[in-house]
Amino acid sequence: DEFVSADEGSDIEVGTLDDAFLGDEFAETNGGTAMFDSDGDENENEEEEEEEDIFASDSEDSDDDDMEAKSRKLDAAKRAEAEAAEAELTTNIVHEGDKYVLPEDDNETLQSTDLQVVQARIQEIVRVLNNFKEMRQGNRSRTDYITQLLKDLCLYYGYNEYLMEKLFYIFPVSEAIEFFEANEVPRPVTIRTNTLKTRRRELAQALINRGVNLDPIGKWSKVGLQIFDSPVPIGATPEYLAGHYMLQAASSFLPVMALAPQEHERVLDMASAPGGKSTYIAALLKNTGMVFANDANKDRTKSLVANIHRLGVKNAVVCNYDGRQFPGVIGGFDRVLLDAPCSGTGVISKDASVKTNKSEQDFQMLSQLQKELILSAIDSVDAASKTGGYIVYSTCSVTVDENEDVVNYALKKRPNVKLVSTGLDFGKEGFTRYREKVFHPSLSLTRRYYPHMHNMDGFYVAKFKKISNKIPQKNQDTAEPDDYEEFVPIGSDSGKRKNAKATNAVEPEKISFNDDEDQELIRGKKMIPMHKGIETRSLRFLWIMVTLGSRINPTLLFSALLSLLHSIQGQASPSPERHQVAPEKDHVERATTSLATSHSSIEHNCIMNYITHVTLKVVILFN
Repeated sequence: DEFVSADEGSDIEVGTLDDAFLGDEFAETNGGTAMFDSDGDENENEEEEEEEDIFASDSEDSDDDDMEAKSRKLDAAKRAEAEAAEAELTTNIVHEGDKYVLPEDDNETLQSTDLQVVQARIQEIVRVLNNFKEMRQGNRSRTDYITQLLKDLCLYYGYNEYLMEKLFYIFPVSEAIEFFEANEVPRPVTIRTNTLKTRRRELAQALINRGVNLDPIGKWSKVGLQIFDSPVPIGATPEYLAGHYMLQAASSFLPVMALAPQEHERVLDMASAPGGKSTYIAALLKNTGMVFANDANKDRTKSLVANIHRLGVKNAVVCNYDGRQFPGVIGGFDRVLLDAPCSGTGVISKDASVKTNKSEQDFQMLSQLQKELILSAIDSVDAASKTGGYIVYSTCSVTVDENEDVVNYALKKRPNVKLVSTGLDFGKEGFTRYREKVFHPSLSLTRRYYPHMHNMDGFYVAKFKKISNKIPQKNQDTAEPDDYEEFVPIGSDSGKRKNAKATNAVEPEKISFNDDEDQELIRGKKMIPMHKGIETRSLRFLWIMVTLGSRINPTLLFSALLSLLHSIQGQASPSPERHQVAPEKDHVERATTSLATSHSSIEHNCIMNYITHVTLKVVILFN
């Protein structure tokens, strides 16, 4: 080895140093005490040797192909290890000792109020139901597990048993739990840009300048914005008061988008309050044509009118009718939107009272109302419209009774309509089969929306196309039992029931009146209130006058008595000045003659006998 001087003034020369040369200097210090322990030295030596081997191998084998081969070997080893772990886990799950055992009929266990215990039992039962063939306990049936699960879900989420069972069977087991969990979380706050006054970009910039954190609601809407956070109430900003946007749930956009109104059309919104959908329709119409905003609740029309004015809508007519009265009120619309009254099972996150206050009777009543309303909506549309002839039916409910059942009923009762695509590019298809029910295949064109899948309120949308204004009648041989008699809304058959056995297509009858035929009935109705008044107020007043006869002017008293008698005879009452007190005999005979000639029924005879008795008392008092 050659040594080179490290410094001109240094006697120490540096060269290649080995371990033996440095061992004495660094091994011991101050009385032979070791600076590092022996274990540390051995470990460091081993690590250094390993590192040298690695670097040596890297330097010797630098070929890329060898590196790729080693990498593939490592990946294969990892995959094999993961598969082994998964197989071990699966083996442990199906092991007999790890199977979940349903609790026996112990009331304390089954009705435990400890929510953690209930939640754990729910998770175990769901796990068993998802792999029931291998996870079931002995001879326990699936019904046993589902019965226990429904009880636990009612206790954990606070539903009544009827509604829980109705909602549970709509989804698979795991998805049902997701649905119930989603109902416990509020939906995002969303607003709709009023394109009559501004554009979404301008509105978003104005709200961002006020510190609002927002984002577009999604690619499916060009006017919606989702609000994440706002330092000011979103319903009290200057932009809101100026009518630049409307606080509206994202699901409420869908029926209007499916309706797709065109400019210069006449559109009916049968249940419009508080006006979110009606004002959206007016915005799509660009204040052309006409929007009939109807609502059956008069109190709710106040908010409807307020929103129409605030948003600058100029083509709206607000009316307050029962939707079943259309088209008797007015018809011939190009398009009709029916957002029907419903149970609200899709908006439980907003109104938790739905969990407990809905019963079987409520669903039956709502379903019947919805069926009548949808028939009225169909009859209100003009099939001859050049651009329209469409009906959109929607609800904020997820139950089949209020959705597919109603739409299927409308297809049966109105063969002159058919279902068409809603035009919405997302959403789950409607049911064509549900448990024991089978619906028309075209119901797959309808769309369902769920809070756990689409992060919006539960909703249902169906779109009809009316192909004829005539209602074809079914043959007697092919008609179903419930088709022989059907309800026809007012305006199409004067509110009467019609027989569906006729085979020819008929035009709906028009409302009309025949004065000659109704004259006798009208005259009789005019006389009924008069008799009712006589039996109550007049007789009571006369009796008071007779009792206090000593203080009453005799002329006035007798005039009132004659007015009563003339009213009973259906004659005009003579004026008080023309009558004088007559002898007792004449007045008694006059009263009894009127009774005998004018009224022959037992009821009127009783009244006349009473009046005759009063008359005798009056005459005696006068004398």
